Amino acid sequence: MRPLAALAGAALMMASGAAAGPRVLSLDQCADQYVLAMAPRADIVGLSTRARNHDSYLRNEANGLPERRATAESALAAAPDVVVRYWGGDDRLVADLERRGVRVLTIDDAIDFAGVRTNIRKVADGLGERAAGERLVAGMDAERAAAAGAGGGRGIYYLTSGGDTLGPATLIDAMIGAAGFTNLAPHPGYGVISLERLLLDPPSLFVLGFYDDTLDANERWSVGREAALRRLTARRASVSLPGAILGCPAWFVADGAASLAAWARTHRR
Repeated sequence: MRPLAALAGAALMMASGAAAGPRVLSLDQCADQYVLAMAPRADIVGLSTRARNHDSYLRNEANGLPERRATAESALAAAPDVVVRYWGGDDRLVADLERRGVRVLTIDDAIDFAGVRTNIRKVADGLGERAAGERLVAGMDAERAAAAGAGGGRGIYYLTSGGDTLGPATLIDAMIGAAGFTNLAPHPGYGVISLERLLLDPPSLFVLGFYDDTLDANERWSVGREAALRRLTARRASVSLPGAILGCPAWFVADGAASLAAWARTHRR
């Protein structure tokens, strides 16, 4: 089991015998992970319809729990006391829930580990599960500390299967830095790769993100799947990170730092 998935599973077992708390509903796949990791199972009245997808970090823990669409009809039928969301549900749904006295906890975008800690603590406090939240924070920080400095400052280039890269001021950049590597992406935030630039001046190491995902028809023809780029990444060193740890501003981004650190320690210069 993945390191922080094991920690979340332990938190779930510890919470299983707790007294009934608020009825909790999740509106999207990212929120599913927070709810599964911190809410007692008996209190979860619904997860998103993507909770068991292969790119859901805690997909195994979602087995046996109800799935609900992010609509007013479905959400209200679940009669939640607390709703957790990242991108799921529109403004009208959120306003409708709050009008009916439902507390809505929104996970914020995070560009660093401090932002993830804030998210964890916000949701943990909203669920009345502060101890579970602190266990996740401690596990994330320990994994990050163990990865520190492993890359020795070597340059690394992050590339998604869709042809995107992420530079400074992103959580991926924080993950790369946590493992002691230098992010070679030329611009802050999201950007589309320059295939010509990579072919003319290729980095020594690629981090591949979401290459384990099932591709739709459009992505099969994206620059991230160009034959020339596939040949380049095959010739160069690469670490492939699963989409399950990359699509949500959550504690398990530390798994990515651990994977990069493990690669660095077995490929020392």
